[in-house]
Amino acid sequence: MKKITYLLFLLAFNFSFAQDYSSVVKSYLQNNRSQLALQAQDIADVSIATQSFSKSLKANTVYVEQRYQGILVFNSTSPFVLRNGAVTSAKVSFVQNLTLKVNATTPSVTPNMAIMKAAAALGLDTPSNLTLLETGIDNSYTYSNGTISLENIPVQLVYQNLEATNSLKLAWNLSIYLLNADHHYNVRIDALTGELLETNDWVSQCELPDFGVNHNHGLKNNESILFENNTSANKNALVDAQYRVFALPLRNPDGGPDTLVINPENATASPFKWHDTDGVTGAEFTITRGNNVYAYLDLCDTNSGDSPDGGPSLNFDFPFNLPQSPANFRDASTVNLFYLNNVIHDVMYQYGFDEASGNFQQNNYGNGGNGNDSVNAEAQDGGGTNNANFGTPPDGSNPRMQMYIWTGGAGGPITDIFTINGGPLAGTYGGTPANFGGGIPLNLTGDLVLIEDDNSGPSTDPNDGCDNITNGGALNGKIVVIRRGECEFGFKVLAAENNGAAAVIIVNNVAGDPPLMGGGVVGCQVSIPAFAVSDVVGEPIITQLVSGSVNGTINGTNVPIALDGDLDTEIVVHEYGHGISNRLTGGRFNTNCLGNEEQMGEGWSDYFATVMTIYNGDTGATPRPMGSYASGDPNGIRTYPYSTNFAVNPHTYDDIKTEVAPHGVGSVWAAMLWEMTWDLITQYGFDSDIYNGNGGNNIALQLVIDGLKLQPCSPGFVDGRDAILEADQLANGGANRCIIWRAFARRGLGLSATQGSSNSKSDGTEAFDVPVDCQLGVNDTGSLNNFIIYPNPSKGEINITSRFDVGNTTISIFDINGRKVFTQQVNLQNTTSINASGLNTGIYLIKIESAERSQTSKLIIN
Repeated sequence: MKKITYLLFLLAFNFSFAQDYSSVVKSYLQNNRSQLALQAQDIADVSIATQSFSKSLKANTVYVEQRYQGILVFNSTSPFVLRNGAVTSAKVSFVQNLTLKVNATTPSVTPNMAIMKAAAALGLDTPSNLTLLETGIDNSYTYSNGTISLENIPVQLVYQNLEATNSLKLAWNLSIYLLNADHHYNVRIDALTGELLETNDWVSQCELPDFGVNHNHGLKNNESILFENNTSANKNALVDAQYRVFALPLRNPDGGPDTLVINPENATASPFKWHDTDGVTGAEFTITRGNNVYAYLDLCDTNSGDSPDGGPSLNFDFPFNLPQSPANFRDASTVNLFYLNNVIHDVMYQYGFDEASGNFQQNNYGNGGNGNDSVNAEAQDGGGTNNANFGTPPDGSNPRMQMYIWTGGAGGPITDIFTINGGPLAGTYGGTPANFGGGIPLNLTGDLVLIEDDNSGPSTDPNDGCDNITNGGALNGKIVVIRRGECEFGFKVLAAENNGAAAVIIVNNVAGDPPLMGGGVVGCQVSIPAFAVSDVVGEPIITQLVSGSVNGTINGTNVPIALDGDLDTEIVVHEYGHGISNRLTGGRFNTNCLGNEEQMGEGWSDYFATVMTIYNGDTGATPRPMGSYASGDPNGIRTYPYSTNFAVNPHTYDDIKTEVAPHGVGSVWAAMLWEMTWDLITQYGFDSDIYNGNGGNNIALQLVIDGLKLQPCSPGFVDGRDAILEADQLANGGANRCIIWRAFARRGLGLSATQGSSNSKSDGTEAFDVPVDCQLGVNDTGSLNNFIIYPNPSKGEINITSRFDVGNTTISIFDINGRKVFTQQVNLQNTTSINASGLNTGIYLIKIESAERSQTSKLIIN
């Protein structure tokens, strides 16, 4: 209790010394009301939700919300930047002409009735035992879970902005976290009619292209007890913690071997090391738990499980011994996940994702923000396969990361997996591995036995293993054959394993291919291999076993080993990145700002993953696939690998119209950030010190983090670009302005690009131009270009601007083999246009020659 009291004191102490900028913000709004097209009533009631100081920007970011008669306008959060007590910029997202748009100020639907209406609209059971637990400020209430939610249900009166009807409707904003934890719905219910107005899902379901399964950035929080003691820890010991991991910047095990790292924590970000929670020297935990993350195995998808214990010496040296089934290195997997979460925390801390900005820490050590929100990281989670997720509640509540097994051949195509050794059925047969249990062995030979049960349950098949096993003694050490039946696959395989089975073959009981086998509620307890065969293959085996014997060999040579997402650094960083972008956009208390169609959340996550794993010797053109290890696809899980080479990644802004949201849309944004990063690396060099380096990669990452803080709620691509430009202006005096403009323009987000509504990905227009002072940039040799060529990439219509009146000029285009494929004479005084639309897609050289000046540049035709 003393420790909790101490933390609350520190938080109160920190908050009490935060400067009150209310009067400054209100003065700014009043002085700029006409420019912002706001009425007096629109700014009569505003409040500061949160604020933080950015060392890189040397400024305070203050997040301001609009209200009307004390009622919050939902998602009106607007970032104000203040330096020396004055507003230097503001992204005001307030609704104009409030008084003409609001429909009411008093609800006719009560908050508890709103919960009932929300449950009905979401297809849930009617809440029961719904009890008001607390009445808060700002028209807010907290109700019990009503037996429909994993958590208590918060309700607040707000105004919902309906863009389609240009109106504001009085609504109840509430959150219901489904009991199966698949969704955490944040909804607005009309406070007059009970109609469902809008739904956000904090467990956002996303399709991965090559697997077609849900990539849900979910929120399923474990109950966390602040400063819970682990009695095995030695508080007085100062030890050198060591972890066997695939250390950064390795992207995955394909990039290099595991190594033993010693004391890898950063003293600024984790001053009491990684196993602390109370701010006193010495570890509270000897397991993979501490201030930044609690990592554990969640094999049964229960949001809980065991963690490896390093003992008083904090020695987490557990072997991987790859390649092998993930079931054989579970401790090592959890250690790797613990390490990566901590490293990401420590790195991002240097760039401004700190306590006051809403980062993830159990104890904020008096540095602002809300604590009690370390990451719950679940290794080898049994709730799915071929995916990962991360959920971001507001500051002060634990995020949750789920890392799944990527099954490779498990649950996939039929492969030759089993050979019968002799007899009338001799031969090799195909099967489909289960996506649970142990991996398929390379060589397991044994006698087959048909399972028998007593038919005491609903099943009428004595060979489906769904009832009490009657020949348990005969199963020991054997390959057990079981017919598909009334119970879950995991249940019957576990029954066989409990009777000593070495492996299981499931025979389909209907015509067709072998079934794809999930483990069900007990599949996580299975450790033996299992696979399924068709009825055509399996029924003759059952018939033979009734009257004779069968000996066979299981051979997993043709079955890819399942891969562990916990070892894929890119995927872990990607998931953590969702927490960063959600907490920084709109401030730490509003995690609903990235729900619009043109938002770039997936792009920021991909970017963080790639920029943190650059190798010495990489170039911008080097293809960078996302998730290539876990997916087993060398091209990764995006439409294109990331590369500054347009022949590898041709994405431009217009492509978001055809790309699927959110991953496809995000991948276009990440391609733009990648372009900018490598332009900055070209200017400043690459620095392998991701924590405190001075390279272009460090500068780029800082600009991206600061841009997240500066952009408005519900941003689109133009908003994101402009926030990065503003970040450079504030932090660097605009030193990189033209580098940033050229990078974005190259991908179609130039000066004339229009965004349209950020709620639509199909109403923007791309452009490849840059501001006039950025047109004449620096060429590859370091001298000032005489000519600027745009757009580049181009679809064939090419503009050429000259610094001088050069008169008669010859424009020639050559292919990569040096053959001239286009030539035209022009009179070039300022700007001229040529039409080379007859050229095929590819990379060319364009040569511009006048009597006194010439220039050769790369040209890309899309």
